Amino acid sequence: MTDYLTGFGNSFATEAVPGALPVGRNSPQKPAFGLYAEQLSGTAFTAPRHENRRSWLYRLRPSASHAAFAPYASAFDAPPRSEPLAPNRLRWSKAKRESGADFVDGLAPMLGNGAPDRLEGCSVHLYAASRDMERRVLFDADGELLLIPQEGRLELLTELGRLEVAPGSIALIPRGVRFRVMLSDGAASGYVAENYGAPFRLPELGPIGANGLANARDFETPVASFEDRDERFELVQKYGGRLWRTTLDHSPLDVVGWHGNLAPCRYDLARFNTIGTVSFDHPDPSIFTVLTSPSDTPGRANCDFVIFPPRWVVAEDSFRPPWFHRNLMSEVMGLIHGAYDAKADGFEPGGLSLHNRMSAHGPDLDSWRSASEAELKPHKIDGTMAFMVESCWPFEPTAAALASAQLAYDGAWAAFPKAVLP
Repeated sequence: MTDYLTGFGNSFATEAVPGALPVGRNSPQKPAFGLYAEQLSGTAFTAPRHENRRSWLYRLRPSASHAAFAPYASAFDAPPRSEPLAPNRLRWSKAKRESGADFVDGLAPMLGNGAPDRLEGCSVHLYAASRDMERRVLFDADGELLLIPQEGRLELLTELGRLEVAPGSIALIPRGVRFRVMLSDGAASGYVAENYGAPFRLPELGPIGANGLANARDFETPVASFEDRDERFELVQKYGGRLWRTTLDHSPLDVVGWHGNLAPCRYDLARFNTIGTVSFDHPDPSIFTVLTSPSDTPGRANCDFVIFPPRWVVAEDSFRPPWFHRNLMSEVMGLIHGAYDAKADGFEPGGLSLHNRMSAHGPDLDSWRSASEAELKPHKIDGTMAFMVESCWPFEPTAAALASAQLAYDGAWAAFPKAVLP
């Protein structure tokens, strides 16, 4: 059983070998056991104290010990689309899994905005893997990674410790942290949200008060563990929107101890304390925000991660599913399991949908009709977990994503009857 440290954004101190961490300083002249002290900074040195994220690592070799990186051919190499971004609504069915791919080769970029070199925006990818990464390690210099498993458990071996993540949970890997993905069930698929902007944080609660939504104590960070393996490893990094690789003569997961507040963590979505209406009307989806990456404009997120978990619905004299709307924010939806209450057909677990800014959308005809005629008694939406990645920047589909989109998605709103006036 893996031990975890609890709390979101906490400062931790953990060592796999007693005495590995220095006392009272970060970079002593001679660290214990000949270890190398190295700081990993997730924010600028001069970021305000409450926003500053960094950790000190004490490792067997400096991470600088590697040869030059060379391009690595992958799905991220596809040329950018030359035609204008169309304002169309799009939806995708669950992709078929390619056999023999590990997590790196199983990554399929789908939607993106902003730019990592400007430290703004986010992207959404799908992954499908049927092979462990073995002697291969990945890190992302462009942004932090939010892994959202849909099928199959993941074992994430990171520089700072080991995370076990199952469908229904998420894992957050900070920018620059090296990790390897092992498949506990032999195969796995799911989603990845890549955040180029300010690191994810818990949203402000405002008038909700001191408690609710995702509570900091439910986030779990691994204790230190390390690999002492003098073998050939491949190190892959995402940089500038594409993949690069180099080789090492050792495992880079060799951090014997670390302290700080920049570390991977996991979170069980079932622990989300859902807040909702107890009178009338469907609440704004912002009430379901788990993590947020703010933009320079207060209240307008660079990237939000939002979930739609099991919950009681009791609103009186109200249309209970999400209403028809047009939104400044752009919305990417995914479904981990179950059914989404605003779509009766065509949106399946492992699927994806896109509604960019001001694209009119809402429930499909069957969902609208069912909700309009339902008896309004207390009802529990159960056995489901949907999520949304929302951004103030419109998402641009990749060429491969456009080629695989459902052709008839607009038909979800094609047959609504006209209202009859007196």
